[in-house]
Amino acid sequence: MSLTIAIGGLHHETNTFAPTKAGLSAFTTPGGWPALCRGEGLLPAIAGINLPITGFADAARAAGHHLKPLVWANASPSNVVTEEAYETIVGQLLEDLAKLKGLDALYLDLHGAMVTEHLEDGEGELLRRVRGVVGEGLPVIASLDLHANVTPQMVELADGLVVFRTYPHVDMAETGRRAFDFLGRFLRQGDLGTKAWRQIPFLIPLTAGCTMVEPAEGLYRRMAELEGESGCALSFACGFSPADIFHAGPAAIAYGPSRAAAEAAVEALAAEAEAREPAFGSRIFAPHEAVAYALERAPALGRPIVMADTQDNPGAGGDGDTTGLLQALVRGGARNAIFGLLIDPASARLAHETGEGSRARFRLGALTGQPGQEPYEVEALVRRLGDGRFTCTGPFYEGARMELGPMALLEIEGVLAVLASKKVQAADQEMFRCLGVEPARHPIVAVKSSVHFRAHFQPIAGEVIVVAAPGPNPVDHRLLAYRRLRPGIRLMPGGPVWQGSA
Repeated sequence: MSLTIAIGGLHHETNTFAPTKAGLSAFTTPGGWPALCRGEGLLPAIAGINLPITGFADAARAAGHHLKPLVWANASPSNVVTEEAYETIVGQLLEDLAKLKGLDALYLDLHGAMVTEHLEDGEGELLRRVRGVVGEGLPVIASLDLHANVTPQMVELADGLVVFRTYPHVDMAETGRRAFDFLGRFLRQGDLGTKAWRQIPFLIPLTAGCTMVEPAEGLYRRMAELEGESGCALSFACGFSPADIFHAGPAAIAYGPSRAAAEAAVEALAAEAEAREPAFGSRIFAPHEAVAYALERAPALGRPIVMADTQDNPGAGGDGDTTGLLQALVRGGARNAIFGLLIDPASARLAHETGEGSRARFRLGALTGQPGQEPYEVEALVRRLGDGRFTCTGPFYEGARMELGPMALLEIEGVLAVLASKKVQAADQEMFRCLGVEPARHPIVAVKSSVHFRAHFQPIAGEVIVVAAPGPNPVDHRLLAYRRLRPGIRLMPGGPVWQGSA
């Protein structure tokens, strides 16, 4: 039977401690992902890209169903979404949805960790308004990012929440396909209507949730086994810890044929997560320690040491404009090391004015007024220039058509720095190759990313290390001034219970 399915989505991962808000232009300007798209322009805009909505759309059309595109929009992680941006985009989606007749289902590609100027639970409120348009009877299925902060309202108002299972998120399109499969099973059998969910009582640092290594690798493997044993559909969201909201943190979700089955499955999954609590940690290097360690280790490895400049990760709300690790590489004498992406449109523009092969005095970074940050004043050689237009080839950003504005490759005392004009995390080797840099040929590769870079860089790495250079996304949550978390949660795995704001 052919179905008529409305599809749309809205993505934002909100770090409430980050320096910059997401206004409407953050959604309407293309960068790492397409700009806001609406109606008939939606499907061509997302075609061929590793996105949940792409996976769902491809699966639905292959099965012969009819799609009614609404609105899809994404902005790079940052501080809260402005009220204007949220209300404008949600208003467009609801307006288009209200015009549709004869729908059999609605699919929404959501993130799950969106906070706005006026709402703690952006997705929960969106689902509430959607229900006001379509009523209680229409099946509503949503896919969520692995870093969703799942709320009671989200669980209540959606018939199914299907969460990514990989970090780096190489399974985004696959999650869309799983959401389509969930919808099909829901419509055919009606045996997934009973829900259960459980919040986990500790925050997981972003760097500790990588599913390529333990303990997350084992947790998600065990989740798949529990699905087979229980007959339930399961999801586990690691949460997005730098969001100061009541429902921040990990959660387990189950859908099953009975309340007893769903409750038993979600309790088993939650128990697996809590048993692994002590293992959700890793060694973190200070910048100077990281450089000294890499200079000692890299020659013997014969392959790059890859450094994650995690605390200024644009994928977690940073603006990509801090230079702490870059300065440590220069001071430490890390010749032929590469560093990127430094998001600095003014310096990229100066490099284009200077021209390839010439030198200029630059004031790099520190554009967003973060405490303790000053521009890095240095003379640099402009090695290469680019227009920031290229297509990614790595498993995470696969197919993404980047538009990063003017880019430049600078050389500073033998260290190479890649500059871009639009914010994106450095999670694909094409971000370096577009300026003639082959990462595998360099002894040290420093990237502004937390985990997503591993999908494309870990295969070339001799070793991966995490560096805590200055930035708005501290690895240690005890450094963040939370005020709104729920009672009883632990800020770090194995740490003390949060006692509330001072």
